[in-house]
Amino acid sequence: MKLRRSRAALLAASMLSIPLALSPIVTTPAYAIIVFDPSNYAQNVLTAARSLQQITNQITSLQNEAQMLINQARNLASLPYSSLQQLQQSVQRTQQLLQQAQNIAYDVQQIDRAFQTKYGNVSMSASDQQLVADARSRWQNTVGGLQDTMRVQATVVGNIDTNRTQMSALVGASQSATGALQATQAGNQLLALQAQQLADLTAVVAANGRAQALSDAERATAAEQGREQRRRFLTPGTGYQPGHAQMFHGNN
Repeated sequence: MKLRRSRAALLAASMLSIPLALSPIVTTPAYAIIVFDPSNYAQNVLTAARSLQQITNQITSLQNEAQMLINQARNLASLPYSSLQQLQQSVQRTQQLLQQAQNIAYDVQQIDRAFQTKYGNVSMSASDQQLVADARSRWQNTVGGLQDTMRVQATVVGNIDTNRTQMSALVGASQSATGALQATQAGNQLLALQAQQLADLTAVVAANGRAQALSDAERATAAEQGREQRRRFLTPGTGYQPGHAQMFHGNN
């Protein structure tokens, strides 16, 4: 009886083990497994950050270059205001007056001729009529020099208002200059304005000196002529000769 039971149990165990042996084993494929590598992830993040920083640096460099080009364009921009024409006109007005000097102009050869003929030593052989004519000519030269001086002074005074307007405009242009070239050009025009004012001052000094020189020359020559006329008056035979004069006719 026991042998039969043992065989039955063995047979039952064998029958139960057959399906397990014949059933397929279920496994997960290798490609479906996700593996996270922290070091590789950190390296990728670091590489991306460096690339982003390089791009940012390139953008900043391009912006700096663009700003540099803008600044260069501003530095090369020309000043839109120019006072050259007004300054030239002021100088021309003063120069024209100097060129219109009466009688004895600002010419070395003309001055030399005038002093040889009408100034300096008085000729002892000149007639009284010639002495009077020369004295009148010298007086006219002196008066003309004084008139020329006053005309130059009036012109220079008239230029003051023009200079004030130009100076105000140039200072404003200099303060609002957008670049180095505009500031330099404004400064150069201010120097030109200063040069024009110095030219006016030189013209006034020259005109005053001319008038003073003519007056002094006339005074010196008049003194010499006075001595010559006194000599002629006191020279025997040519000066005053006493004689008889009948003032009233008597009845004989």
